[in-house]
Amino acid sequence: MRTAVRLAALAGRRLTGALATLLAGSFVLFAAAEVLPGDAAAAALGGAASPADVARLHAELGLDRPLLVRYADWIGSALSGDLGHSLVDRRPVSRIIAGPLADTLLLAGVCAVLTVALALTIGIAAGLRPGSLLDRILSGTSVALVSVPQFVTAGLLTLVFASWLGVLPAVSLVPFGEPLLAHPEALVLPVTALTLFSAAWAGRLVRAAVVDAAATPHVEAARLAGLTPARVVLRHLLPTAAGPCAQVFGWLTGTLVGGTAVVEQVFNYPGLSNELVAAVEHHDAAVLEGIGLLMAAAVVTGLLLADLLAAAADPRTRTAT
Repeated sequence: MRTAVRLAALAGRRLTGALATLLAGSFVLFAAAEVLPGDAAAAALGGAASPADVARLHAELGLDRPLLVRYADWIGSALSGDLGHSLVDRRPVSRIIAGPLADTLLLAGVCAVLTVALALTIGIAAGLRPGSLLDRILSGTSVALVSVPQFVTAGLLTLVFASWLGVLPAVSLVPFGEPLLAHPEALVLPVTALTLFSAAWAGRLVRAAVVDAAATPHVEAARLAGLTPARVVLRHLLPTAAGPCAQVFGWLTGTLVGGTAVVEQVFNYPGLSNELVAAVEHHDAAVLEGIGLLMAAAVVTGLLLADLLAAAADPRTRTAT
């Protein structure tokens, strides 16, 4: 009972902090989008528009109001699910980004599942035998993968599997109106490029958590008590490492949504990055702010889940202080 109360109190504090962080980030995002070079009203009217026409559209769109007033209206509408309308073609932002958001979530979700599985395998295998040949091979490979920029990895994958072998498409294009899942081959290269980096990065952190857990007194005591290695690992070592690992995967899951942009551009994947680039090119602050808010919410949610999972897995949460 006391454990549930502690977790509920922690969840309340973390949720309050997450909402405050998201609110502060949304204001920075709104202000940054407003100072982008160019003018959405002039872009919507075309190069032949007169200053009077641009000023009239500014007034119609409410762009002539003070920044704080426009931010208050925007964040209030966003909290109710209304992200506003595009400044260029007047379509609802939610309708513009609904399809690309689903495709980005599909890419991030598949990568998250594969990353967790690979990172746990790599981290546990390397962490249980630190300094061994297997550890050196896995650690060296992980460092190499993390050190190479994602666009380089994506380019190499395209060169090998699309250009040389010709077994996979170089771009993730699907016939109009058909879902991505109907063409799984279009997902292979983007998923591989993202997963290689994410699994290598997370695997290094899992390895560190396993090594630290193996050095704790109660794990040493279990080993000295004559328990079998499998029992020591399953009953004592892995539960100790669960908290740090939960933080790693919680953070990673949130950031994957916003971290797919480079890979999406390399493979022309129909995700949020295409709409983001188009919004910057056309100075469409409404679309840019909507996408940015969703990405910020995904990151903050991932960090919040990471904290809660780590607290739930921490034995100290279940004991009185």
